[in-house]
Amino acid sequence: MSHYKKTMAENPPSPESDEKQQVGHAFRSLKELVDYVSGKSVPEVGPEEGAQAEVMPFPFLAIVGQKEMKLALLLGLINPNVGGILLIGPRGTGKTTAVRSLLDILPQVERSLCYYGCLPEDIETGGLDAVCPDCAKKFAEGGPLTAPDRVRLVELPLNSQLGDVVGGIDERAALHERLRVRRGILAQADRNLLYIDEINLLGDDIVDAILDAAAQGSYTVRRGPVSATYRARFVLIGSMNPEEGRLRPQILDRFGLRVIVRGLDEAPDRLEAYRRVHAYLSNPRRMVAGYADDLLAAADEIDAARQRLKQVAIPDGIAKPAIALVQKMGIDSLRAEITWFEAARAHAAADGRLKVTRADLKAVAPMALRLRRSQFMNEYFEKQGGEEAEMKGLIEGWGQKS
Repeated sequence: MSHYKKTMAENPPSPESDEKQQVGHAFRSLKELVDYVSGKSVPEVGPEEGAQAEVMPFPFLAIVGQKEMKLALLLGLINPNVGGILLIGPRGTGKTTAVRSLLDILPQVERSLCYYGCLPEDIETGGLDAVCPDCAKKFAEGGPLTAPDRVRLVELPLNSQLGDVVGGIDERAALHERLRVRRGILAQADRNLLYIDEINLLGDDIVDAILDAAAQGSYTVRRGPVSATYRARFVLIGSMNPEEGRLRPQILDRFGLRVIVRGLDEAPDRLEAYRRVHAYLSNPRRMVAGYADDLLAAADEIDAARQRLKQVAIPDGIAKPAIALVQKMGIDSLRAEITWFEAARAHAAADGRLKVTRADLKAVAPMALRLRRSQFMNEYFEKQGGEEAEMKGLIEGWGQKS
């Protein structure tokens, strides 16, 4: 008997939860599925012999503990509008492993079939002149401009040069006397996840390029007489060890969710983590296969939540007190409540609901609101207080008779 059927038999769903049973398993929400599977013990596996080398990521659902980190990554998959995820913690706490393990549960998106990235939405906003001639002809004939494809994980190597990131002259095309701009990593990351490990060690020129692309959703490359504009609408995921250096405030501000990743506190959890890693290193194929059904169910839940998200709303009776709390915390950036509300919407969608509750806001508040206050700015404005008061007094008294 599969664990789904066994769980259903032991814990039959209540009648009011029938509406959430849409993906063919016994769990009533994505959170319930993740919590259950993450808590299972891994059976003993023997070493794999004679197998060809194959890249198989560690199963996301096999990560022990780290609930906030896993929740943040899932919310980013469900709702890209959370504005990216930053994982902060010491070495060896599973940050990179968790990000790479997302490969098996990534949702689907509609991806352009054109080299230039033409989309139907371009025609909706700018007419046929907004796409290339081939796509304009295809659209007029009723042909598709996009096809379903999995979201991909694009990693930015730490030794990347600016030309690798934004693109440059296509040397192969240049050999045939055709000057064309080659797509860079940022263009490849469009509608995908862009992961940067040790993001605090990136060069300033790379950081500036990423900031510009993330802010605009596109960027333009000019190389001599040729230029090209590429879309760059990606979910930015970064990880860093604070011991190795600080992160520039400009790029920290581009991360909506900030997760503090610490080591596991309980000895049984650390032992279980070791057992799972040992099983993976001994026989990755068999270990991953043991989670295949669970990962498929999680992927289905994520796709369902992404569709449900379009209808999820935040009542004013909850939103207004939340904004008052942000103001009470002394947070100036409007990105705080934008991220907070978008993460809460994703949390509700993952739970199969169309209305955000106070519990949703509480669940995501720490990761959305931490590291938002600036001591420097507080001190700066405090020092400026005297000048502001003097200037205001002079302006108010200006022109009055003495």
